[in-house]
Amino acid sequence: MAPTATAFTGTRVTRLGFVNAYLVREDDGLTLVDTTLPRGGKAILRAAAQLGAPIVRIALTHAHGDHVGSLDELARALPGVEVLISARDARLLAKDMTLDPGEPREKLRGGYPGAATKPTRTLAHGDRVGSLEVVASPGHTPGHVALLDPRDGTLYCGDVFSTLGGVATTAKPHPRFPLPAMATWDRATELASARTLRALDSARIAPGHGKVVEAPAAAIDRAIAKAA
Repeated sequence: MAPTATAFTGTRVTRLGFVNAYLVREDDGLTLVDTTLPRGGKAILRAAAQLGAPIVRIALTHAHGDHVGSLDELARALPGVEVLISARDARLLAKDMTLDPGEPREKLRGGYPGAATKPTRTLAHGDRVGSLEVVASPGHTPGHVALLDPRDGTLYCGDVFSTLGGVATTAKPHPRFPLPAMATWDRATELASARTLRALDSARIAPGHGKVVEAPAAAIDRAIAKAA
């Protein structure tokens, strides 16, 4: 069943016009999805102040530096904040670059700067982060996750899709914005995750790179077909 589609209720905070974090309102405050690049904390905290609510948890879609770059800065500014990432990418956050038995023997691409901040909880498929549902979506990194908000139908898709220059999967470089795909670990796994997320039939995608796209189904289908 497709999630309920209403107006987008999240708040996009963008860095340099192409790296995103999102603030999602909950009953107890705000969930922050990703942290952008280093030195992005002040802008995120300003956006939260404008919303009039505290950031109570930070959910990371994966451990690349453009998603965890301001984690330590924000953790220092927000004592007691909950920090969540998949169990698999928690190892990458700790700079453990070993592959598990059975994982594709592909190179871990992209930047993994790690962080001094340790997760307070690790995530698995089907877990809840506030109102958000965790959806395993490996491929870009071994433990990448997406987060679905069933209240408004938004899929916070991390780097499974990007929308700069048009909706694309990161299983194949997009000529107009190839960087996310160049950082993808295993393209076959990534393409399978793109299909998994497409099956959710979300009302919109909120990507790590690019603008929020409404009613994305047809554009995602085209992107998957090009990548395949």
